[in-house]
Amino acid sequence: MAATHPRWMNESHIVFEDAATKFFEAELVPNIDKWREAGVVDKAFWRKAGEAGLMGGSIPEEFGGAGGDLGHEVVVLRTHGRTGDSGWGYGVQNIVIHYVNSYGTDEQKKRWLPKLVMGEWVGAIAMTEPGTGSDLQSVKTYAVKDGDDYVINGSKTFITNGTSADLVIVVAKTDREQGARGISLIGVETENCPGYRVGRRLDKLGLKSQDTSELFFEDVRTPQSYVMGGGEGQGFFQLMNQLPWERLQIGLGSLSASEVAFRETLAYVKERKAFGKRLLDFQNTQFKMAEVKTKLEVMRSFINDCIEKCIAGELDAPTASMAKWWGSQTQGEIIDECLQLFGGYGFMNEYPIARLYADARVQKIYGGTNEIQKMLIARSLDG
Repeated sequence: MAATHPRWMNESHIVFEDAATKFFEAELVPNIDKWREAGVVDKAFWRKAGEAGLMGGSIPEEFGGAGGDLGHEVVVLRTHGRTGDSGWGYGVQNIVIHYVNSYGTDEQKKRWLPKLVMGEWVGAIAMTEPGTGSDLQSVKTYAVKDGDDYVINGSKTFITNGTSADLVIVVAKTDREQGARGISLIGVETENCPGYRVGRRLDKLGLKSQDTSELFFEDVRTPQSYVMGGGEGQGFFQLMNQLPWERLQIGLGSLSASEVAFRETLAYVKERKAFGKRLLDFQNTQFKMAEVKTKLEVMRSFINDCIEKCIAGELDAPTASMAKWWGSQTQGEIIDECLQLFGGYGFMNEYPIARLYADARVQKIYGGTNEIQKMLIARSLDG
């Protein structure tokens, strides 16, 4: 194995990485600007990614997956991140796939997983509401039984893949008298679904090509058999059990974006001249790039250690919170320093560093704010 690969990567991961890299270079990179202007990634790309076998690497073959391990999914996430694209919502698709695989009934797995893995369907998870944010126990969306169905009412916001979603996992109260124990996760198939409405596509600071929308549920009917886990009241605990993987994904995204920023900046300071010298020939530039390189290597070491633990089933929630908090915080510091070296050009959207800067800010917010992560880490100190 080449020394440049982390310890968690085996030969199958390396071969898979090579295939994923070639796919993204051919099918994604040429479309990044078009998708940014459109505000959404073409559905056709999802199907191509599915046909290329990029989604569901750890999902059993009987449900359309590759039957590999979590490392195969990490390969796709980090290879995609290294393109500099922030629009394709595979991270959320992957989370939805994991919810269904971890908590779905056999019927749900057979019905949903092959379509999600093959890119025939796009998945979304509807957690956040206008008044709740990170306080998931206070969601107002509710579901009541009526015959063989649930009837869902409520609204959600900041939903990645919201406009494109064919399957939405809805966080809803099935018992409004309870707190965490009253929450359930319920699947809603959106095609020809009366009462389901996609609101405006949200105009964001960054992540311009990522489809993020409001969702509305007005007497939406969905079968009771679509509740995750086969019974009510398990939703909050299902969410908590999956959040470490989501937070590690954010840390991994921080690493990939920081790698792109360093790559772009190093190329720029080698080429750009001022006062008759390359920018890289100035001591200040050398010191700044040395600092960035060091932070990047420390981040890479920590995130790879977390990945190794996650593949082995040993990543605990506090460490995942550290990956999310420290990764996103350091990403912001690295990209800010890199943008400064571009001078005025760094403020121009035609340069990737400007887009990386705008995209980085939300990393400290979604997946649970960094303040929440610090609280979770602090709770583990007295355990």
